[in-house]
Amino acid sequence: MKIITVLGARPQFIKAAPVSRELRKVHTELIIHTGQHYDANMSDIFFEELEIPKPDFHLGVGSGNHGKQTGEMLTKIEEILVDEKPDYLLVYGDTNSTLAGSLAASKLHIPVIHIEAGLRSFNKKMPEEINRIMTDHVSDLLFCPTKTAVKNLENENILENVFNVGDVMYDAVDYNRNLAQEKSVVLNSHELTSKEYFLITIHRAENTDDKAKMKNILEALKRISEPKVWPIHPRTRQVIERFGFSLEAIPNLKVIEPVGYLDMLTLENHSKKILTDSGGVQKEAYFMKVPCITMREQTEWVETLEDNANILVGSNKEKIIEAVYREVYPEYKKLFGDGHAASKIVAVLK
Repeated sequence: MKIITVLGARPQFIKAAPVSRELRKVHTELIIHTGQHYDANMSDIFFEELEIPKPDFHLGVGSGNHGKQTGEMLTKIEEILVDEKPDYLLVYGDTNSTLAGSLAASKLHIPVIHIEAGLRSFNKKMPEEINRIMTDHVSDLLFCPTKTAVKNLENENILENVFNVGDVMYDAVDYNRNLAQEKSVVLNSHELTSKEYFLITIHRAENTDDKAKMKNILEALKRISEPKVWPIHPRTRQVIERFGFSLEAIPNLKVIEPVGYLDMLTLENHSKKILTDSGGVQKEAYFMKVPCITMREQTEWVETLEDNANILVGSNKEKIIEAVYREVYPEYKKLFGDGHAASKIVAVLK
């Protein structure tokens, strides 16, 4: 069976790695990289270190407005599908690449496999929410990471070919955690002591495009005197400069360049707490049993909120400070499967 997988961003390649390993034992897989997110870290060493299959097709779409970007990807993916005539098209998550791939395939009557199906933040102002909903409604096989995701699909009358297999991201973290321990030197490079620093990541447009929200977040960080490390996204740095804010005013803050996946796992694993607006980082924190503070009003990963393992604070200064200094004792239950989601997906396909 020939399967074409559409990916557009580094996190999707990482999540696809365990699935591709299992998939290629019994099927033919071709990978399309749309180029939705340009990432300088995605060099040959990225694919070699993490044992990720290299893309067969590079579309080179790059960044742009949602309509233009999605439309360009849709056109180019359709051309490949017409030439290759796959049995299935496989997509992950909620990016514009996900939506473009699923639409292109469904128009050509090629069955769509959606991994990470059923996630909902219930905030349609987020482009990711629109992408999730539309992809789920044109998909033929829906692989959910949690019971909540299955329930969300039931509520939208999507009842057939829905499978709760667990989270492929858990597979990826499980596989790469020991690799990170062996290879990463990021703690020594930046003179960081395990469990004595807070890790910060901010990149979502709902924060970075809003001057008032960014001001609140930065003012909250000023009131945290303990060591903090921030691998800053280039766009976030540009926004902060454009708004006229200063990172130098934040005490005990170490601003570093974006890091690779293994270094990021290490920074997460050894942090005291994580302050983020990333969906992926919320889950990685949960998998590594590190308390998380999410600077968003909603999360699609509602399971992480149990026992205050993850605390939603939005951009409210007082809520951020309170969450930073709150003592929490989560149980970190097995809410995302057993780390064998990839093999379960391939078993269903077989």
